Amino acid sequence: MPEDKEVAIIVGLQLSESGYMEVDESLLELKALAHTAGAMVVCEVVQSRKRPDVATYIGRGKLEEIRELLHLHGAGLVIFDDELSAAQLRNLEEALGAKVIDRTQLILDIFAQRATTREAKLQVDLAQLEYLLPRLAGRGTALSRLGGGIGTRGPGETKLETDRRRIRRRIANLRGEIEEIRSQRNLQRHARHKHAIPVVALVGYTNAGKSTLLNQLTGAGVWVEDQLFATLDPTIRRSEIPPSGQPVLFVDTVGFIRKLPHTLVAAFRATLEEVMEADILVHVVDATAYNMESQMTAVFEVLEELGCGGRPSITVFNKVDDLSRRAAVSRLLAETPNSVAISALTGAGMDGFFALLEQKLGEGLIYKNYEIPYEHAGIIALMREVGQVVEEKYTDTGIRLEAGLPVSSAERWAEFQAPS
Repeated sequence: MPEDKEVAIIVGLQLSESGYMEVDESLLELKALAHTAGAMVVCEVVQSRKRPDVATYIGRGKLEEIRELLHLHGAGLVIFDDELSAAQLRNLEEALGAKVIDRTQLILDIFAQRATTREAKLQVDLAQLEYLLPRLAGRGTALSRLGGGIGTRGPGETKLETDRRRIRRRIANLRGEIEEIRSQRNLQRHARHKHAIPVVALVGYTNAGKSTLLNQLTGAGVWVEDQLFATLDPTIRRSEIPPSGQPVLFVDTVGFIRKLPHTLVAAFRATLEEVMEADILVHVVDATAYNMESQMTAVFEVLEELGCGGRPSITVFNKVDDLSRRAAVSRLLAETPNSVAISALTGAGMDGFFALLEQKLGEGLIYKNYEIPYEHAGIIALMREVGQVVEEKYTDTGIRLEAGLPVSSAERWAEFQAPS
């Protein structure tokens, strides 16, 4: 066992209203999260109950079983698949004599490890403190072991105070700093809107291949790793759609996951506004995932929470590296409007993606006929920048064309519209 690995046991609850497959999928994902955080999962425990135990989440029999497993495997960490209350955390640690964290703490810990920019660190600090504040009362050993491995990284190592007033003050300061960043982003978005270049946001489950697709589209050189939450900070790159050459701004941001902590969604709202303000969403789906459809559902739920569930979108079934494998997703392609199968890694299927994207962008344009005098011919290049020129004819007095433009651009050049 590597010295830097914590040995962990993961625990899930099989409630009467949830299916066995659902619990298995969730625990498999929890194991992947634990691995990403730096833990070695040696076994998993599942208990069937009508409802969680108020005091300890699981029953006494399972507590005894976990205590024996901890001793057997030399484990010192127990990770629960659902969010626990402060009382449950305290009672479990006392009963098990080991460190106990829940799924939310695990995800927050991964974000704390991955945060490299000032913005990401501020947002992670805020999410962790907002998670901690209602759990201060009676945390017992939890507050005496800050800085000790998974679930304790982030503000806990250097800034965490047990005094609620100081934590609330820190939360207020963080919110103020994040609001400044949000204002800066709003100014940047306003500048982009002035140029009317469409914004396309890549969204999807974590590790679906969004960053790989961004690299394929723009040559951005974004760091890519086969791990959960490899990308935290939004990356915006300009590119052109072949063969028309229409410019587009592509945005890649943090991936989603089932049971994504609400504190994280709230803290990362400044970042996620890039998604909320986009003209089109490209939902990137890992077509090789065993639980592909449940991952898609999780993404839809987060988009609904952000208030952009009805935004124009394209579904991209990714990781179809061999196009002969399209048969495996043919049913989903047939059932999912505006969808295409690609490999972001090899570039296979990208022509179909570009055609679909250009079609979708065209649906948001206003198509009019224009008569441009030759002395204003430079306008046509600007029209191509922000929209689509369908037809172009040269006459004795100027250039006649049919063009689809965003509303702001159509109003800007309304004086050149030809009489209907």
